Amino acid sequence: MANQSRRKFMRNSVLGLAALPFGAGILSKTAFAQELPRLDPSSPTAQALNYVENASDASDHPAFEEGELCSNCMFFVEGTEGCQLFPENSVEPDGWCQSWIAQG
Repeated sequence: MANQSRRKFMRNSVLGLAALPFGAGILSKTAFAQELPRLDPSSPTAQALNYVENASDASDHPAFEEGELCSNCMFFVEGTEGCQLFPENSVEPDGWCQSWIAQG
């Protein structure tokens, strides 16, 4: 009888350890996504792409066209207000950068 309990414990332990990376990956991605700090427009990365928090501030940029916003760019991640170009930050949905490309 002790061998059966031991086998059951070992089997459950192995299954639990095998599933751990999947659960940890899901939890860490969710937690990380919800805590993205807002991109600082004065940071070197933001300045390299001419990022502004208000798209109308880019009206004098040659690449800017009326209606282009971070929120309708293909790089925008709606759930976190993140941007694939600035993966460690969130961006202002009404912002703009010179890498703007229409969604879909």
